[in-house]
Amino acid sequence: MSAFDTFADRVSIVAEKVDDNKYLSVVKNTFTVLMPFIIVGSFATLGNSLLTSESTGLAQFSALQFLTVLEPAFTAINFATMNTMTLAVIVILGWILGERNNENGIMCAVVSLSAYIAVVPQGVETMVDGVESLASGLPVATLNAGGLFIGMFLTIITVEFFCKLNKIEKLQIKMPPSVPSAISKSFSVLIPIFITLFVIAIAGRLFELATGLYINEALYQFLQAPLEGILQHPAGIIGLVVISQVFWLVGIHGGLVISPIRNPILIAALAANIAAFEAGQTPDQVITMGSSVTFLVVGGAGLILSLNIALLLFSKKDDLRAVAKIGLVPSLFGISEPVVFGLPLVLNPIFAIPFVLGSGIPAAIVLVANQWGFLGSNIVDVPFGLPIIIGAFLGWGINGVILQVILIALGVLIYLPFVFLSNRTMSADA
Repeated sequence: MSAFDTFADRVSIVAEKVDDNKYLSVVKNTFTVLMPFIIVGSFATLGNSLLTSESTGLAQFSALQFLTVLEPAFTAINFATMNTMTLAVIVILGWILGERNNENGIMCAVVSLSAYIAVVPQGVETMVDGVESLASGLPVATLNAGGLFIGMFLTIITVEFFCKLNKIEKLQIKMPPSVPSAISKSFSVLIPIFITLFVIAIAGRLFELATGLYINEALYQFLQAPLEGILQHPAGIIGLVVISQVFWLVGIHGGLVISPIRNPILIAALAANIAAFEAGQTPDQVITMGSSVTFLVVGGAGLILSLNIALLLFSKKDDLRAVAKIGLVPSLFGISEPVVFGLPLVLNPIFAIPFVLGSGIPAAIVLVANQWGFLGSNIVDVPFGLPIIIGAFLGWGINGVILQVILIALGVLIYLPFVFLSNRTMSADA
């Protein structure tokens, strides 16, 4: 057990460093705030598909064609939530980071937003009567999930730079005491705002001159797109799931540890699916936040529902069966903590292998099911906490339900040899 304890200590140190990192923490909190808007945006797409579409929705029936008048409203909701995702992330992240630095959160959010707009294209190519022209405006690629990474990186740089400047008293314009407080505060940050935006705008222009690309285009091409591709590959997503489970094994919430890396990429994948669907194309991003909670960790992180079933059916240990009974209902909603800490699975030498590696197998199966055409890529986000079957049906229809049931049964088979091993240890102790 000494080697196991040493391993646990090292993993705990990594988790502590991740949790203590200011930037990873604010990114995690940012996407927690954003999540309800992502869900609403995806349901707006579902509304178009089920209600207003004349090919797939209720509007295809002549008596219900009046529903088509609602399509612009659903489309507007989708655009306001999904296609402006980067702007929302910048504002939320700037606000949270500013307050973390003990500065005015609203001011930091607005400065971050202004800095981002200053370095991305401010023109949209249009075609009028066969003549190309450049109209003022922000391209969709700078607003939607395609700008997430540069938006987050630039916001962190902007807020930190602005906050440092704002602490230099010589840069603050002092107004007479008779001036109202709100006006005085606005003037005190005038020079720091000017310097911040001037420096970032010049840096963005120099980058464009040197590379021929806007900074958002370059970062998406060379960083965000490759990362998105990695998590749509079996090795990438299985590796991420296993890393999450390693943290769970030592008693640390693995999902929270990896969320600053996982959430932006998987939310961007959902946004790409919705954009493809709205454009009449076939969505092709298999691994999203919804597919993760529905299939990869079905019944809770580490396939806890499957473990509960295996214990209730085959365990001879009364204490394990008692914990499984307590944890069964929560695991139907994806909550694994009662079993993880009650069994416990933390540093459990018998169940460590299936607990850590078990969720990797469903990840591979989901990708294979998609390649075979059995499981499509979802356009409706499935939030954490929906009970099994319901979440699968909401996101993928009956095929999703079938696959989820198969994965739960497979999880039982994965845990079964270790339940028998646990029974044998009881016999040996006796």
